[in-house]
Amino acid sequence: MIGERLIEDMTDAERQRAQRVEAVLPALRAAAAEADRTATFPVSHIGLLREAGLLGLVVPEQFGGLGGTLRDLAAATYAMGTACPSTALAYFFHNTSASRGLLPLEAIDAGLFDTAEIPVVRAFAEKVLTRMADGVWLANFASESVKTSGANITIATTAHKVDGGWILNGEKSFGCATGVADYYLTSAKLEGYNTAEGLATFFVPRDAPGVTVRAPWDGLGMRATANNGIRLTDVFVAEDEALGIPGAFTKMLTMSRGSFVGNQLAIAAVYTGCAQRVYDEILTATTTKTFADTGAPIASSPVHQVLFGEMTRDLQTAYLWLRYQLTVETAEVPFKPKQEVFTQWRLGKGAVTEACFRVALGGLKAGGTSAASMDGIAGRALRDLAMGLVMTFPAERGMLEVARIVTEAKANELFATAPETPAPNLPPQVPNTSGDSTPEPKSAGNTSETESAGITAQTRAMNETPPATSASATANAVTQDRTTSEVAR
Repeated sequence: MIGERLIEDMTDAERQRAQRVEAVLPALRAAAAEADRTATFPVSHIGLLREAGLLGLVVPEQFGGLGGTLRDLAAATYAMGTACPSTALAYFFHNTSASRGLLPLEAIDAGLFDTAEIPVVRAFAEKVLTRMADGVWLANFASESVKTSGANITIATTAHKVDGGWILNGEKSFGCATGVADYYLTSAKLEGYNTAEGLATFFVPRDAPGVTVRAPWDGLGMRATANNGIRLTDVFVAEDEALGIPGAFTKMLTMSRGSFVGNQLAIAAVYTGCAQRVYDEILTATTTKTFADTGAPIASSPVHQVLFGEMTRDLQTAYLWLRYQLTVETAEVPFKPKQEVFTQWRLGKGAVTEACFRVALGGLKAGGTSAASMDGIAGRALRDLAMGLVMTFPAERGMLEVARIVTEAKANELFATAPETPAPNLPPQVPNTSGDSTPEPKSAGNTSETESAGITAQTRAMNETPPATSASATANAVTQDRTTSEVAR
């Protein structure tokens, strides 16, 4: 199966679930070119994935799902990425919704909610999971048009409390499966809050009064993701369709193994699958087509040999990053602290997407003019994989954040607090009555400037995210949830 090219050690249960994915690939593959041409998500894919049970792939069996894990999701999005990257990306976003169910339940088990909050949190979390298991398509809407300089995502959409529920107003600039999903799982800030503590999550029905779709998104690549975004104008959401407890969002975040919702590498698996497909196609084309004079395969030319060497290296780079990240995030016994897993992924995400793009670029060169068409495999892959370069969390931002983390941590090693030493037998202090400006000697209990600086540096190094001084401070937390679907336009 195609998914086993990424997950090489599937268990029997994983292989059974992967069979369901394998079964839908021919239909995805057949519709991919037309979907890209028209920039339209194939409606038939909704029923296809629903009937295959794949909308509940990562939902635990106790809630009616297939019981898959991050390994299953990565294998699925990778395999779908070889067939139709747009569908794979939209499908990924549906599955990220499971984190709004799984992580709150883990936070309850960890004792992060009080007695009064637990029933509300549990009810919402279980609703997310059971709906997914029942075949309800959920879209994740966090990204907005409003931007701030210090954040990746700024939430400006507001939630105003009214009798029986909430009134939402705002605009979500991007979100895969707009007009496709049954519900938009929408983030908004509670009235009166300007920090991440005020972030809340709402089920917004696709056809709810006040919900309108933004203008169709005419993207360069990933064109069939239905990535249009929505506007919310006085949209009413019932009380039991929201998780509006202040602080619930941030408590949930603390439960992920590494990145925000703990499944973000499945996005990069989409791109890796796409890169593998173009690699395979160009390899086949250039090894079966021959030079007219020598009869040797096109791929045997020195130029093609260099190109295939580079493409192979880049493809393997993507696999290595993905598999290692998968290992550190799914090991039954965690062997890396969360901070290191987080740092690893900051680098890995950009490394994978850039490597995959280089594969497509090499494929374009190796395929020559005949491969350089808008609707050809190489042409579509180049455009789809270019979107990975402009994700909200591109390689450059990952390197900046990792550089900050490692250099501040190293700088912190320069500071230390002095060990306790016995106070010297000083003569009794004599009040300065001479009238000059000679400073009084410091007492042994004064905190030195070096100590203060050391504590400050340590505090900075420990904080991987900026202080939550505004709603936009959720950015670093939410960053992992952004992909091509959330690129500013």
